[in-house]
Amino acid sequence: MYLRFLGVLPIVCSLLTAAGGLAVAAKTVKVQGESLVLVKTEPGKLCFDKVVKGSLLLRSTYAADKEGSVIFTEGADYVVDYAKGTIARTEKSRIPDFSTNMLYGQEDFDHTKFPGFGNHPWFVWADYSTTHAKPWARPNDQTKYLVETKRKLLAGGPFKIATYGDSITAGGEASETKYRFQWRYAAHLQAEFPKAQIDVQDVSISGYSSQQGIDWFDKYLGTVDKPDLVLVGFGMNDHNIGGPEPDKFTANLVEIVRIIRERKPGAEVILFSCFPPNDKWHYGRHRMADFATATRHAAEQAGGAYADVFDTWDMVLRRKDQSSLLGNNINHPTDFGHWLYEQAFEAMGL
Repeated sequence: MYLRFLGVLPIVCSLLTAAGGLAVAAKTVKVQGESLVLVKTEPGKLCFDKVVKGSLLLRSTYAADKEGSVIFTEGADYVVDYAKGTIARTEKSRIPDFSTNMLYGQEDFDHTKFPGFGNHPWFVWADYSTTHAKPWARPNDQTKYLVETKRKLLAGGPFKIATYGDSITAGGEASETKYRFQWRYAAHLQAEFPKAQIDVQDVSISGYSSQQGIDWFDKYLGTVDKPDLVLVGFGMNDHNIGGPEPDKFTANLVEIVRIIRERKPGAEVILFSCFPPNDKWHYGRHRMADFATATRHAAEQAGGAYADVFDTWDMVLRRKDQSSLLGNNINHPTDFGHWLYEQAFEAMGL
């Protein structure tokens, strides 16, 4: 089924945009569905300060229309510092206390010793307006690598996007398919190019790395018939202890692009970087910046487009804590995190 018939629109933000990002800071913009966990009565930071007084709505589900969603009450369940952009639970709040999460306060934790780990029961989701917004993703013009993509989209008709990566690309922790970043990006392109009939096919290999992306190409991406655009995103598993060094990771990505061009002629390729896993997770090497740079170098060497997810995520983490963005508290984004991915794709232009 083509995306234009699904009615899929990003619900995370109805932001006023300008030149690939948010409107200038002087304008008021609305944020929808920002994920947050709150500890005891300590203030938790939203992405932006200078929240418009009275604009904040806090609920228990990402989708505002989800059955059973609870709307929390300001003053009774939480208090807001509008100037600082923070929210804190009250003593008798109905909002779950994240200090009761089994991984809270754990250092260098091995998740295999904590069966049932995850953050979903603790999330709250915030809608609010701010007068101090900044771009979620820096403008990153990649249009010179996507000439055929734009031509085909403008011409209209069937257009197939294939996505190939690890468990994040496979939709890890997204609550519904339409909230996964590649479906969000397809919805964005559908709105920009209404004559196109955009289809998304994901063939990711959860739990594996770029080497398996090469070794198992025919079994996975090889099964996609005539893709027009391929999004390739490995890195999280490569970054784990025992994974390849960044230069080998670069070489692997370049080889994947070479194979795509050889076996899927006419397809253009976007390589996208990854965000850092939880700093307290034992199995991460905590060098994701190096792997993001390696992804960018691979795109440069292969002559393909690059979506800078790492930089987008890094800007958000300058205010937000990691657990508020991680569905499993390790290495999978929330629905809001999937939307941040999509913002990095929008920043490429088209």
